[in-house]
Amino acid sequence: MAFKEFGSYDAIGLAELVRTKQVTPSELLNEAIARTAKVDPQINAVVVKHYDHAERQIEKGLPDGPFTGVPFLVKDLDVLQGTRTTWGASIFNDIVAASSSTLVQRFLKAGVTIFGKSSSPEFGLMPTTESRLHGPTRNPWNLDHSSGGSSGGAAAVVAARILPIAHASDGGGSIRIPASACGVFGLKPSRARTPLGPDRGEGWGGFTCAHAVSISVRDSAAMLDAIHGPEMSSPYIAPPPERPYLEEVGRDPGRLRIAFTDKSPYGDAIDPEIAAATREIAALLASLGHEVEEHAPALAADPAAVMATIVAANTALTVQSTAQRFGRAMTENDFEILTLASAHNAQHATSTDYVAAQLSAFQIARSLAAFLETCDVFLCPTLCAPPLRIGELNTMSKDLSHIAPTLRRYMPATSMFNMSGQPAMSVPLAWNSAGLPLGMMFAGRLGDEATLFRLAAQLEQARPWRHKLPPVCA
Repeated sequence: MAFKEFGSYDAIGLAELVRTKQVTPSELLNEAIARTAKVDPQINAVVVKHYDHAERQIEKGLPDGPFTGVPFLVKDLDVLQGTRTTWGASIFNDIVAASSSTLVQRFLKAGVTIFGKSSSPEFGLMPTTESRLHGPTRNPWNLDHSSGGSSGGAAAVVAARILPIAHASDGGGSIRIPASACGVFGLKPSRARTPLGPDRGEGWGGFTCAHAVSISVRDSAAMLDAIHGPEMSSPYIAPPPERPYLEEVGRDPGRLRIAFTDKSPYGDAIDPEIAAATREIAALLASLGHEVEEHAPALAADPAAVMATIVAANTALTVQSTAQRFGRAMTENDFEILTLASAHNAQHATSTDYVAAQLSAFQIARSLAAFLETCDVFLCPTLCAPPLRIGELNTMSKDLSHIAPTLRRYMPATSMFNMSGQPAMSVPLAWNSAGLPLGMMFAGRLGDEATLFRLAAQLEQARPWRHKLPPVCA
């Protein structure tokens, strides 16, 4: 195999080369390392490198799994025993994990070789990846723009063809936002589909989940097959799939009832090219035989207000427990101003404010569940503005008043599906006149990833994206 062909394979394709002994895991790892060296100085997406750890994995012998020998990156918010995880925070720069999370154990069982960590904003708090500790992760399509967040490093390495698939997680849009910004595929699974243990049962009040971003739909499906399912400490369990998700890829989705909107859920005007692209995709869906109607859910509460309360409380606990761990108060030398401000805001809320926010999230979930009884899938723009410019969200500013209005303008629709627990995916189906990707978001009923995978595979065939390469590409 000529290694120049590495970027034309998805992860299943690379694993097949290993299985048929056309390449070795060491050769694939060395190629991934070479690709990192080639393009990462420009995009700054691989912020923790532990190549020796990956080499030892191979020497020890890799499990026989669906991705045996495929190089892989874990997001810098999860833990792999014996390696650093920084959570994007200065205070944790030198912390080495004593154990691996359940999710990472499942990645390892699938056969991947984990050679580093991809960048995230501090604690995954922002939809752009520009931590003070590691610096900005730049978009391979235009280095002046953000790769999105919080899985910005993962999406950037996949877009730049360092890897065909990488770990990502999502608490308010953090798989779908960077997938949209970088022109890759990203599906947020149903609540409780993938494990968050062993140290916790849920994150951000049940909003967070983990999966991956990828070049191909089939990689996403096969990885979800490999990592899904409850663990001993799971507080609740997602409805089991009827069959392996990989078997849904290429399966006829049938005539789906698809509702769509080209507007923000707040009624605000959105970028005109994104609105036009949404209508274009709605027309494509109709041409594929689906029943398409312009219709959007009416939300029972404000998702932004819910997120602010729930996330602030969780952030405050992190700051508090870190202060206890190090035996001193945390300062701006330890955490970014935004993190400290969020924790400070939580101190002014009450326990009843937190419960009220949870009730509002439940009301949003109920309204979305009712809406998706009237249709099979809901389509809207993943983002309502093009990928942000680097520096547009400044988490070290003394004045943070720009944060909330920017988030409302940029990503108003993603977090509501974290509150509902419903699966949602960003599919790279459009690019604007400046050459920046514009993802389309599709949401389904709780537990129904199968319909989304069938539809995504149909769209992947109707409007392929794998041949589209960014200017910064390995």
